[in-house]
Amino acid sequence: MNIPARDRLIVALDLPEAAAARTLVQRIGAAAGFYKIGMELCMAPGFFELLEWLRGQGKQVFVDLKFFDIPETVGRAVRALSERGAQFCTVHGNQAIMQAAAQAKTHGLKVLAVTALTSLDRGDLDDLGFQCDVEALVLSRARRALQAGCDGVVSSGLEVAKLRAEAPRELIVVTPGIRPVDNRAESDQKRVMTPSRALQAGADYLVVGRPIRDAADPCAAAEAIQAEIASAVRSEE
Repeated sequence: MNIPARDRLIVALDLPEAAAARTLVQRIGAAAGFYKIGMELCMAPGFFELLEWLRGQGKQVFVDLKFFDIPETVGRAVRALSERGAQFCTVHGNQAIMQAAAQAKTHGLKVLAVTALTSLDRGDLDDLGFQCDVEALVLSRARRALQAGCDGVVSSGLEVAKLRAEAPRELIVVTPGIRPVDNRAESDQKRVMTPSRALQAGADYLVVGRPIRDAADPCAAAEAIQAEIASAVRSEE
């Protein structure tokens, strides 16, 4: 998949207000061109205005709302979002829900199926009633997403290598839980990975939040990750 190296970084705007998100984007400047906006911002005023502002700034947008409802409702939601100019959206449901989302997308919107949240581990799956390990669940969800017509999946970097061994290369893999260093002790995400390792495993896009958001210089933090991405991409060529 021919993706420009600098487009592989997706900065998560996990902030409580649209104004704060705009400020962060402005501080990052040209160091990132792809942003994720999700549930927290959706609960604040100005969510769609922020999406339109990002598009007006020439940025790509990943709307991460993990649509989960009856298939008809999900389909209508995806169809409406398609008109907003976003590049990616997420769906988190069964086969019928994923199919409805895939069939409703237009205007180049790509639908990504969530496999297993990076905050979940084996104990959490037991609590949810899944009688399988995380890797098996991710692979099963990826197979079903492909069958449903989704464009890709959201997967922890820890499962990407196995997923890549089984899935066609056209499948887009977006990997959250990315940390420039191994600081999982400070993270609410249990399955994390560095940018280089995730790309080497086969991830296409990397979602990075707090290592950029909470940095003293978000632009410098983003550029450092971009440099690591560029190095990893060159080593694969």
